[in-house]
Amino acid sequence: MLLNEPHAVPIRKGPPRPQDALAPFLATASSYEMTSEDDIGDALTLLAARGDAISMYAAGSRDVVLGRVLSVDPELPHFVIELNEGALLPPGKITFVTWLRTAKVQFRLSSQEWGSVPGKPHLIPMTFPETCAVLDRRAAERIETPLGANFMASFVLNGHTYQLPIYDLSLGGIGLRCSKLEAKGLLKGRKIPDVVLELGEEVEIATELEVRFTRGFRSFLLGEQLHIGCMFINVAAETAAQLAAQLPLISGSGR
Repeated sequence: MLLNEPHAVPIRKGPPRPQDALAPFLATASSYEMTSEDDIGDALTLLAARGDAISMYAAGSRDVVLGRVLSVDPELPHFVIELNEGALLPPGKITFVTWLRTAKVQFRLSSQEWGSVPGKPHLIPMTFPETCAVLDRRAAERIETPLGANFMASFVLNGHTYQLPIYDLSLGGIGLRCSKLEAKGLLKGRKIPDVVLELGEEVEIATELEVRFTRGFRSFLLGEQLHIGCMFINVAAETAAQLAAQLPLISGSGR
């Protein structure tokens, strides 16, 4: 990935919103390490220019602290995180997660006391991480479900029961296909707990999803439809292993 290629200067975004929160990616996910100080500096500089959301998690916690990169030192490997108003960064190891163009980026830093800029407790100076893990959106192979098979995702959200067909799936997430009426309430950024994936006969996997995108298309038989792309979040190692075991079987069954 070329981080220093020329791009138009973007318009800086406003403070991150709760729906911008991004979960850390799975330990089983395929990623590569960005280790060059120049590349890491270029990445942080781009994030600062855009004002993209940074999700921060203390070790062992699912509670997210939201912020963004305010500035990057032009000479030293230093940058400043701007926390959302009222947010505090707990001491200890913190995992930082964000989107960098089309790739998900994650790194870790640790401090027993996150010092702030004098008089500005929401601005936290930091030193570059030694490495950043980079996970491409399509790092995990996406497999279309076979025709005629009953692959479904079932869940309850805001008192409404959903049972939607799974169009494709990977170790990173699934694609759902349904009508616009059936997709009511499934907005980008919406987290969906307690989802049951029915992957063929007698194979059920429980997981949690986050809606990443919705895209309309027209089906010759069904008319206007939506493709809803969802990402797995907070996936236990056992669940990841179940998915990894099922994908070759689904792929081998054809479409």
